[in-house]
Amino acid sequence: MNGENKNIMIIAGEVSGDLLGAELSTELKKINAKLNIVGIGGDRMKLAGVEIIYHINKLAFLGFAEVIKHIPFIRKVQNDLIGIIREKKIKDIVLIDYPGFNLNFAKKAKQLGVKIIYYVSPQVWAWGSGRIKRIKNLVRKMFVVFPFEEKLYREAGIDVEFVGHPLLERIDKYDFLSREKFFRIYELNPVKEILLILPGSRRHEVEKIFPSAINAALKLSREFNLQVVVAGASGIDEKLYKKISRFGDYKLIKDHTFELMKYSKFGIIKSGTSTLEAGLFGLPMVIVYKTSLLTYFIGKNLVSLKNIGMANIISEENVVPELIQDKVSPDSIYNESKKILGNSSFYDSIKNKLLGINKKLGEKGAVRKTAESIYSLINEG
Repeated sequence: MNGENKNIMIIAGEVSGDLLGAELSTELKKINAKLNIVGIGGDRMKLAGVEIIYHINKLAFLGFAEVIKHIPFIRKVQNDLIGIIREKKIKDIVLIDYPGFNLNFAKKAKQLGVKIIYYVSPQVWAWGSGRIKRIKNLVRKMFVVFPFEEKLYREAGIDVEFVGHPLLERIDKYDFLSREKFFRIYELNPVKEILLILPGSRRHEVEKIFPSAINAALKLSREFNLQVVVAGASGIDEKLYKKISRFGDYKLIKDHTFELMKYSKFGIIKSGTSTLEAGLFGLPMVIVYKTSLLTYFIGKNLVSLKNIGMANIISEENVVPELIQDKVSPDSIYNESKKILGNSSFYDSIKNKLLGINKKLGEKGAVRKTAESIYSLINEG
């Protein structure tokens, strides 16, 4: 079977999905070097040998309102993908998260007799039961990274496998720069601890979140003798950050998120995978999220979850504060952060609770396990 040429499609619409897709593609090609993988992804997937039909930069929409504006383009992308499925006789598609696009596309692809495999579940536990019903009708098998998701899908009668979270292995294998070297390379003050801002990987997120975050951070830095570092997204021009805060005393560092989380004292972090990463490093933080008014009101009526931060969701308690929409202001961020930074026992308690997250994410080797199961699945008759 390893000698067969086989075409499959992988669709990842975001930066986090691109990384997952790259890891998965690498492991699949180790199993079968002749596997031809096409789809939507970014630079990492391209480096892993995936033929990229559309780059994720073209699909960086944020929220309902922004998606509506891009409906004609989304339809074009989906129609082009359908054309490629027909042309390459693709029988198997792996969808990675990105539910708004992926579930809609899955419906079209399934009409061609394609087998739909889903890796990294949409947050159905946040969005209610509607999407679970859709998934049951569309998806051959779900591969999930959180243990509570397995129970949810199994009870809904969906074929599901909990594979563990790839972050554990990703962090374990990461070649960290030492603190001394990292501080030296980026000319950071070795006697000051870092206050980290992670305002998101999309332009919309930076525009919405960074202004309040940087103002609060600069005030906190003066009060607690910290240096402010902004984790810049690789796809966003540095000019955007400088336009928002031209005279702020901060460093902008790209591509070293793990070092920044490991060596920071505190974080102001946009809701998403980053809060889980920060939690695994035991980094006390304030979680922030802000989007357009229309997107927020639609989302508020649909979401059935008390927490938005993955670090809190996995911990099953409000370990760190969450500031959403109008609460994302310089004063609110400052006040919530000060409560933690100004109380050492409270700070240590948060740190210890966050460090307990890794016990809930399964064993290492998640990506290899997923690749083996998916390869077995695509070779079924």
